[in-house]
Amino acid sequence: MEPQESQDAPDGLEEQRAFICASFNQDTTSLSVGTKTGYRLFSVTAVDKLDCIHEGGLPLVPLPVECPDVYIVERLFSSSLVVVVSLSMPRRMNVYHFKKGTEICNYSYSNDILSVRLNRQRLVVCLEESVYIHNIKDMKLLKTLLNTPTNLTGLCALSVNHSNSYLAYPGSATIGEITVYDANNLSTLTLIQAHDSPLAALAFNSSGSKLASASEKGTVIRVFSVPEGQRLFEFRRGMKRYVSISSLSFSADAQFLCASSNTETVHIFKLEQHSPSQDEESPTWSTYMGKMFSAASTYLPSQVSDMMHQDRAFATVRLNMFGLKNICALATIQKLPRLLVASSDGCLYIYNVDPQDGGECVLVQKHRLFESGEEQVEEKEEEDPEDGCPPPTSQSYAATVALPSTPPSSTTLMGYSEEGGAQTGDVIPEHEFAESPVCLDDENEFPPVGNQSN
Repeated sequence: MEPQESQDAPDGLEEQRAFICASFNQDTTSLSVGTKTGYRLFSVTAVDKLDCIHEGGLPLVPLPVECPDVYIVERLFSSSLVVVVSLSMPRRMNVYHFKKGTEICNYSYSNDILSVRLNRQRLVVCLEESVYIHNIKDMKLLKTLLNTPTNLTGLCALSVNHSNSYLAYPGSATIGEITVYDANNLSTLTLIQAHDSPLAALAFNSSGSKLASASEKGTVIRVFSVPEGQRLFEFRRGMKRYVSISSLSFSADAQFLCASSNTETVHIFKLEQHSPSQDEESPTWSTYMGKMFSAASTYLPSQVSDMMHQDRAFATVRLNMFGLKNICALATIQKLPRLLVASSDGCLYIYNVDPQDGGECVLVQKHRLFESGEEQVEEKEEEDPEDGCPPPTSQSYAATVALPSTPPSSTTLMGYSEEGGAQTGDVIPEHEFAESPVCLDDENEFPPVGNQSN
């Protein structure tokens, strides 16, 4: 892949904008990107167009307060609520209304913030050995989970379905145990023994009924039912080498699961149960061989037997890069399935996915995240030059990156914790409460639940 260009850009500007982090919003209509000088919000409504809806922190965009080196940016659906954490203040979380350019509230914690997750009901902040659960309506602290197993990366997942608000995080620092917590009722649901090695990635489907996980080895990806914790699917990403899984993401209908890593391959798995009746109706050679291996596996060691029952990738993408940070997501754009990959090379890639036959996905669009609309480079590899109509396959999704707008207030109040952290000597985050229930004055503040599929 060619390095990103900086045509007509001031010397050093592209370097200042260097990619630090990226995250898709809860319904994969938005992408947030943190950079050395701030963060950006993009909205993509067509495959061949990438609109930056908000930008801040750059020399060309004056702000009341500098916010360099943004390493956490999370947007709530398509609303104006954005959570930002900067390396200059790694223990402080700022919540902004980016359209109004105002701060809703802020919290300061005893240690560095490692990750933030949010849905319509809860905002979760993960530290190395504790988890804080806030009510997103007024940002008050509801619960502090203290002395959680050491979690150096802040790994956690929050269901976007606010009717359950399931939270998953490592239940052990040495094995792949998952704690599933009900963030609405503030109680532990179940513990899942997912892997032998420590966890590396977690993701819920949109309804919160399924949970995908991967370990630090990165060879096997498993899917469990929630809240039961029953193993539903097991997929093998590879056998030759251990890799670092950087992201897992379900499609909106939970029929597909994609996984990206520090390798050049993105895998898409299909979640389908093979019933005996279907095999009988279509007796193919692969079906026969599958039955033969299934019968033989009962006589083999458990590790070999497990491997023979693991499904392979349904579709793949070969990236023109290796070892770069990236995240992936599945989205439906123009009524067709797409795979989205945001990479630390500063580009957003959009691929077509064949939901019937799978196979190698085709790149249909490449957007550079750090160029203006006039300079944006767009690559269409599967477009008929003789056709004047727009690309039939993929409208690009909405990408989003945000910036802080107003200086944080110096007034802080002691937080509230149901576990009485103050009485046990634990530091409760200092914060400025929202003056009133959070109202973003957005038409799309909380998209109707009906828009979310399982």
